[in-house]
Amino acid sequence: MAKNTTVSVINADVGSCPGHVAPEKGMIELFEKHIESEGLKKGLIEDFRVYNCGDDIGVVMSHFRGKDDEKIHHLAWDGFVKAADYAKKLKLYGAGQDLLKDAFSGNVKGMGPGVAEMEFVERKSDPVLVFACDKTDPAAFSLPLYKAFADPFNTAGLVIDPKAAVGFSFDVMNIYENTVVRMKCPDEIYSMLALIGSTGKYAVKNVFINGNLPETESICATVCTEKLSLIAGQYVGKDDPVAICRAQSGFPAVGEILEAFALGHTVAGWMRGSHRGPLMPVSFEDATPTRFDGPPRIIGLGFQVGNGKLVGPVDLFKDPSFNITRERCMKVAEYLRAHGPFEPHRLGEDEMEYTTLPKVLEKLKPRMKKLV
Repeated sequence: MAKNTTVSVINADVGSCPGHVAPEKGMIELFEKHIESEGLKKGLIEDFRVYNCGDDIGVVMSHFRGKDDEKIHHLAWDGFVKAADYAKKLKLYGAGQDLLKDAFSGNVKGMGPGVAEMEFVERKSDPVLVFACDKTDPAAFSLPLYKAFADPFNTAGLVIDPKAAVGFSFDVMNIYENTVVRMKCPDEIYSMLALIGSTGKYAVKNVFINGNLPETESICATVCTEKLSLIAGQYVGKDDPVAICRAQSGFPAVGEILEAFALGHTVAGWMRGSHRGPLMPVSFEDATPTRFDGPPRIIGLGFQVGNGKLVGPVDLFKDPSFNITRERCMKVAEYLRAHGPFEPHRLGEDEMEYTTLPKVLEKLKPRMKKLV
């Protein structure tokens, strides 16, 4: 029986230069050498690619060990620790900030790094897209995944491809209560939108093609939905989520999935994780947010996965056809920035609960007097 292939994407901000802009080159090289020597050469993984988006270092690993494997997670954790130690010696900004625990405890979930993993039976040809964001939160993927897997105005295959016409089901997660509900589309589109439209509370976690296939054959997309602020109890940095999508052959085409990011939709995050801004799709080389630590951005890494190996990545958003999206994002960023500390640029009070704002309000509390 053929082994299932697993693609694991794990990222963390463990130091950057200057401020929250980008990891120092030596950090990336050190992390890459660690994954190669301790993972690839020792046969723990089949293949890997290291990338960075903004101030995060990330790694895409392919292996046959399944999701939540302790050795795979430990491999990434140790690499982040080494990169963080290097960053501390250079006194880089935020050195080790996403490593919220002192020691590895079997799984990086809940320890700070972001993680998205997908185990699947390889098809005859398996295009796999990896998306990495900087300066935003997990709900940033909800709108594009809805458009890619449920909106026929975005995805023509929902209308003209009999394989895709069966529709897709979405796991929707309540981020604060750590609960999930599976919703079948198109049957439950309206009810699902009622949830995921509340981006501060709900986020799409997984997407499956409808039918009676096992999860390893029906899985289409998965998203990292961990919020650093909920783990640490206060603002400790942006969440910088990652996602994995499979494409073609009954799933949306590569171009249909990418089309879902052509709006440059508004997301939470940006400066201090406390503002709204447009999610700008950019090339690898342009994933260095500087304006007000932003605006939020996303890169796309395109792979073909075969026999556990990764072919790629292709820089998916380097395409100049996304220039109009980037131009729109810059105009939206200009408009929102003009609001300064006022909503809608700044997040609503409920979403500011885990930022540094409560410390300001606490100082003012004794001075609050009731009106007669």
